[in-house]
Amino acid sequence: MSTTPDLDALVPEWLPLPDLADRIGVPFTQVRNLVRDRYVVGVRRGERAVFQVPAAFLVPAEGGAGEQVLPSLRGTVLVLADQGLPDEEIVEWLFAANDALGTSPVEALRAGRKTEVRRVAQAVA
Repeated sequence: MSTTPDLDALVPEWLPLPDLADRIGVPFTQVRNLVRDRYVVGVRRGERAVFQVPAAFLVPAEGGAGEQVLPSLRGTVLVLADQGLPDEEIVEWLFAANDALGTSPVEALRAGRKTEVRRVAQAVA
């Protein structure tokens, strides 16, 4: 199973879990926990259906050393999952342009607009 071309067009860069672990400086097992606990969401991509997450889910770490997962992502993912969206549709919603936000939800989250993004996410059915 691979993602739709539309999703690949929306997300410019993907990270397999080992690369995510390297970028945020944690063991691979901890990255698996981040996925399980919904701190990040991803999809299986490519010929070998490798699970990957969008690189845009990473931001500079507090204190300026390295990178971390976007802190506001988990709550938004949980709101969308509660609305019944599967992971692929969650990723699509986060990266698609949203008229109510004037940008994509992931860019709005990266800009610190968590409350506004979650309000819009609650209206998704």
